[in-house]
Amino acid sequence: MGREPDLIVVGGGSAGLACATRLAESGLRVLLIEAGKDHKDPRIAIPALMSGVVHKPGFDWCYSAEPDPSVGGRPDVWPAGKRLGGGSSINGMMFIRGHRWDFDHWAELGATGWDYASVLPYFRRLEHNERGADAWRGQGGPIHVSEVRSRYAITDEWIEAAEEAGIARSKDLNGEVGEGVDMIQLSQRNGLRCSTAAGYLRNRPPTLELLLEAQVLKIEVQDGRASGVTIRRGGEVLTLTARYGVVLSAGALNTPRLLMLSGIGPASELQGHGIALVTDLPGVGQNLQEHPGCHLVNTVSAHTLNDDARGFAGFRQVLELAFARSGALTTGIGHAQAFVKSREGLPAPNLQLAFSAFAFEITPKGNLALAKDAAVSTFIAVMRPKSRGRISLRSGDPYAAPLIEHRLLGEEDDAAQLVEGLEIARKIMAQPAIAPQVKAEIRPGASADSREALRGYVGAATIPMFHPVGTAKMGAASDPLAVTGPDCAVRGVQGLWVADASIMPTIPQGNTNATSIMIGERASDLVLGGLRDLN
Repeated sequence: MGREPDLIVVGGGSAGLACATRLAESGLRVLLIEAGKDHKDPRIAIPALMSGVVHKPGFDWCYSAEPDPSVGGRPDVWPAGKRLGGGSSINGMMFIRGHRWDFDHWAELGATGWDYASVLPYFRRLEHNERGADAWRGQGGPIHVSEVRSRYAITDEWIEAAEEAGIARSKDLNGEVGEGVDMIQLSQRNGLRCSTAAGYLRNRPPTLELLLEAQVLKIEVQDGRASGVTIRRGGEVLTLTARYGVVLSAGALNTPRLLMLSGIGPASELQGHGIALVTDLPGVGQNLQEHPGCHLVNTVSAHTLNDDARGFAGFRQVLELAFARSGALTTGIGHAQAFVKSREGLPAPNLQLAFSAFAFEITPKGNLALAKDAAVSTFIAVMRPKSRGRISLRSGDPYAAPLIEHRLLGEEDDAAQLVEGLEIARKIMAQPAIAPQVKAEIRPGASADSREALRGYVGAATIPMFHPVGTAKMGAASDPLAVTGPDCAVRGVQGLWVADASIMPTIPQGNTNATSIMIGERASDLVLGGLRDLN
């Protein structure tokens, strides 16, 4: 593996690849360690095959949460990418930045320097937006952000119906105003998935070294400083060292697990597992947040993607992808969306309505199963849920999966907001622009004709959106649960930083992948600043 690197980055996912690449571009020798294989697999590249990679051991850590009494005791799957590119290699590709209020709120909570004005340059730096550059959007970055290439007339009709229902048309939901209705943009280049692996490694710096299929078991700390990591690769266990330290980018589920296995976390829990304490950080694993959501499903008379997934039509879509880089096989998880407020006086939208010109079920293993008949789905999700969970250790075994405890509807107000979102989604489907196409409502169904009935449906049908964040949150020195400062440096350990979704103090609006990549970008500058201060 050559001479000792300057830094080791643990995790080649959405944030980790962004951070490692930028650090290497500065001239530092960076070793990036990833537990999974590389990203060169057609099931990753072809967008519509996303259902073939979730909860598959070659692509996903295949975690499950503990039974959740708030949704009938169901133990939901919680995917975590186990490939180069991490979550960006297995997700639904919806590119959403979050709302400016979210980042200003982070700063108010103690994450100074993470306000919207401060993070905007990093969002612009990471993207190559098909719509062009302006004061809010960027071009020339590694992540290509494209328009939907699987176009169906009913999607445009849904957008028109949303306007008829009183939702303003947005010029760009990733632009100046993150509220209203618009087409979804996707992390794609030329109709294929643009993961962080596909994006950042196109121009891989010569000082960036990749070590794949190597599972990190522990961060080594000597004399209060992170000196390297212990890994397992094949049947061999090795300890690797780095000159300046370690950047942990293992994601919101694995970052707290690795911190605790390394003696960094709540003292009482670590002692209970026989792990020697390095530093007592009670916030490690706490503050787990996730977007809860459920579906409105309607059968329609219009042509949908469900029609294009069968027989000769399906073969035609293969040709569309091969020769035009368009059609059903380029589909992301959604085609249009709206961010709306269901209540007056809110500083930002509290609901996301994501429309798909197809209908599907989420199987118990987290995969998508397409409906047989022409149908459409509206997925309703709460943007800023009040419920909190935690990640902890099952044991001191470094190969054991994390213990995930979270109640999706642990706060009744989160369920109430979903009911309000279902009412808004129904209102859209009743508008003149789309109502003539609607044949029937399958879910929740006509019998759910009251708020009480909708609450029952929400309790049975709510699922996680696979957006876990917050389990090693950054904050002010006065915050007893902050794991890192705003500089991403872990408290009590020199030469150790965290750069991934776990540092988010609160969950932002919309899908979280773009924000995770931004964190990797900004963290690289903060790490470089920290190293300059040492010299």
